[in-house]
Amino acid sequence: MYQPISYRYFSPCPFSKDYKIPVKQAWFLLKCFYTYRLILAAGLFSLYFSRLAELIIDSTLEPLYWYTSIIYIGVTFIGWGLILKPVINYATQAQLLVFSDIILLTLIMHSCGGVSSGLGALMLVPTAAGGLLIGGRCAMLFAAIASLFVFAEQAYTFRIGTFKNTDYPHAGILGAGFFLLALLSYVLAKRTEQTELISSQRQEAIVSLETLNQYIIHNMQSGIIILDEQQRLNRCNNACTRLLELSDLPRYLVNISPKISQAFEQWLDFPDKDFVCLALEKQGELHINFQALPTPNQLFFMITLEDATLYNQRVQQSKLASLGQLTASIAHEIRNPLGAISHAGQLLAECPNLSAQDVRLTEIIQIQSLRMNAIIEEVLQLSRKPEPEKELINLASWLKNYFRISINSQQGYEKQFELSLDSGVDLATFDSGHLTQILNNLCANALKYGYVVDKKIQLQLCQYLNQPCIKVIDYGAGVPEKIQAHLFEPFMTSSSSGTGLGLYISRDLAELNQGKLSYHPNKSRLGCYFRLCLPSVTQQTLKL
Repeated sequence: MYQPISYRYFSPCPFSKDYKIPVKQAWFLLKCFYTYRLILAAGLFSLYFSRLAELIIDSTLEPLYWYTSIIYIGVTFIGWGLILKPVINYATQAQLLVFSDIILLTLIMHSCGGVSSGLGALMLVPTAAGGLLIGGRCAMLFAAIASLFVFAEQAYTFRIGTFKNTDYPHAGILGAGFFLLALLSYVLAKRTEQTELISSQRQEAIVSLETLNQYIIHNMQSGIIILDEQQRLNRCNNACTRLLELSDLPRYLVNISPKISQAFEQWLDFPDKDFVCLALEKQGELHINFQALPTPNQLFFMITLEDATLYNQRVQQSKLASLGQLTASIAHEIRNPLGAISHAGQLLAECPNLSAQDVRLTEIIQIQSLRMNAIIEEVLQLSRKPEPEKELINLASWLKNYFRISINSQQGYEKQFELSLDSGVDLATFDSGHLTQILNNLCANALKYGYVVDKKIQLQLCQYLNQPCIKVIDYGAGVPEKIQAHLFEPFMTSSSSGTGLGLYISRDLAELNQGKLSYHPNKSRLGCYFRLCLPSVTQQTLKL
């Protein structure tokens, strides 16, 4: 069975491939012409039973008129059925429709007295329809066929002498009208095609731009909230739920955040002060900007939210950029004398006549030399920021291998750690080497600062705000409040043996992979946890 054409444009005329018509428009025009044809067929059939029949229909040709009008109605109903259940393609249907109109209307015209009856003008409509429905050279072909049928009818009339007079001039004028109307309809159809094509291209461009705009807005780092004059939420992007730490935003601004609502009211009173920095309870510090968006029918307001920590990170990173180059050069210079000191300490420790106190001093030299070398290695790592080699990671399988290789392989660790997996979390994109380095540092810190004998440290895979996350949970004393604000700053440590660079490097590696590492105390119980949120496959943010 024939399937309707699925592409948008096609050429219905086999002799003119350059003419193309939109599919929807073509079928609509064909239905319109069938409607006209049904009305015309019904009118011609009714004419046979009216009083005008004696004046219009030739008495000797009444049977021809009767059978032709019945066939006309029947063919029209069959055509409607072919449109509702297409078993013939569009081009064939349109060509048969125009051709059958020319034949049947010629017979009706002949039964009513020929060209002089004036019914030949009815053939102008199917000729024009040929230009609109099929177009191209086919329009001229149907005009030629209609003209030939008119002249053939006149020749037949003259040959058998059915009527007293023949009207060749009228037939010639009618034939010229067929060609002129076919040409005009073709030009009109061509312009309609071009207009439709331009309109379709512009519509596709607008849809593409709208889709691109929506994608950029929903994936940008800053949160966008659009409000109406009643402070009702009109729309927002994904960053809002992340920055406000809400799974779904309420309808009104005051329910989203009373502080933001209060700042918005103050901005309405003093429009010049459109920027404010608010410290929210759960979300931390946010930079908030207010802006009016007037439209012809309604006034909207846009609230832009930006994480203050990101802004502070940019400032801090710009400060540390020059410092990193300086420390890298200093580290290289320190390595040479440090190597000499370590080598001298080793030689001194090999002397046989050293006292126990001197041996202890040489051990201190070796331990502190190793510590200094570790600090230099981490400082040098700060100046090297290789691009992450992201890959698609099945987190459940990857964490099982990590737990088996990095944790259970170390003696005693299998009794101090516990792995917990959420079945609803699976795929993420991350550099596996960076992920290993981050978890190694978090697990080492948890074991060093937060391990208690009766509770295991948990390595947990979960989901937070539609993002896959890995938590390292311990039940120790936690981090003091005065240190929490500076926890991820370089060289910040509460241990005499630590370098203070582990968490800073871990967070830097997370951000390089478009993830986020954060610290959270356990409010309902002792201890704390570090949460590493990884970018999922379906929620990649744009890196602009």
